[in-house]
Amino acid sequence: MAKESLKTIAQNKKAYHEYFVIESFETGIELCGTEVKSIRQGRVNLKDAWCTVEKGELFVKGMHISPYEQGNIFNKDPLRVRKLLMHRREIMRLFGQVKQDGYSLIPLSLYFKGSRVKLQLGLCKGKKLYDKRADMAAKTAKRDIERAVKERSR
Repeated sequence: MAKESLKTIAQNKKAYHEYFVIESFETGIELCGTEVKSIRQGRVNLKDAWCTVEKGELFVKGMHISPYEQGNIFNKDPLRVRKLLMHRREIMRLFGQVKQDGYSLIPLSLYFKGSRVKLQLGLCKGKKLYDKRADMAAKTAKRDIERAVKERSR
């Protein structure tokens, strides 16, 4: 088998700031032709997106895919609800964790795997304000240490 190439289109950096990512999953996504063309141009926003389970199916809401310029009447609504493709057993396991443990399903990134569009879905737990502050302090300390080591090596 040939190695599949991964090309990242969009990442949800806000998700890593707002949530602890417990587990991540790869899902397919149901799209129309003009949406895929717009995604190839990189015109997608995952910042405010979230996922829900309804009637045993997984949906992503709040994901904005800008209309394709040459799409005319074939363009769909940019904020429409899109179906995610996963095995039913996995969906039911996620649904159980979301309902019982208070987790959220957040899209982390959108990428091409070969010619298919895939979405990395994260099972996340919300951070408190003090967790965010601790993460920012640790990141700043790490950056200062790297800067000092670089200065010292000169």
